[in-house]
Amino acid sequence: MAAPFKPDKGTPVDEVASHRIRITLTSRNLKSLEKVCTDLINGAKQKSLDVVGPVRLPNKNLKITTRKTPCGEGSKTWDRFEMKIHKRVIDLKSPSDTVKQITSISIEPGVEVEVTIADS
Repeated sequence: MAAPFKPDKGTPVDEVASHRIRITLTSRNLKSLEKVCTDLINGAKQKSLDVVGPVRLPNKNLKITTRKTPCGEGSKTWDRFEMKIHKRVIDLKSPSDTVKQITSISIEPGVEVEVTIADS
């Protein structure tokens, strides 16, 4: 298959299949999440890719209120437990093989990474 030509010049154009990549990071620990975000962005900037983010999405606050006594006897005292889930989104525009190199960094335990690739 021949490479496409520019109409005004006779030189072939190298077309690299560029993809829009969305990386979604989710964690309960904010420090480890921010560390993974900075590592991913620094790796992408070293490869001179277009980076948008990290976009901070709203936290999910999961709350549970429960009675302290198992049998119901005694004073009515309550325990309140809360778990916060933090989420970040990073958008990249690059070839898919470059993303494999970027996402091969060491990811902190407790951080979930979801990579979505779309053609542009």
